Amino acid sequence: MFRPRPDSPTATMAVEVEGRHVLVPQGASAAAAVLIAGLPSLRDTPVGGSPRAPYCLMGVCFDCLAEIDGVPNRQSCMVAARPGMRIRRQRGARAIEME
Repeated sequence: MFRPRPDSPTATMAVEVEGRHVLVPQGASAAAAVLIAGLPSLRDTPVGGSPRAPYCLMGVCFDCLAEIDGVPNRQSCMVAARPGMRIRRQRGARAIEME
């Protein structure tokens, strides 16, 4: 599905995507790390359970929502990857704490 361009920077930074260590270039987004990892989808929609993957890669569509370092509903295309980052699939709706 996704292949890095031949002239892309060398992958030098390790992040964790769904428990697997993946090397990504400096400056890559968390969504790019997911694509490099080869995941077919990153989240399931809350109502119908349809799979979604990074789509627009510019923060407009929200199809790239993921759990990043334990925080759900992060737009992974808008978050810069950093060494040791943990990216997990998001399944269904997030829980909202009522006060």
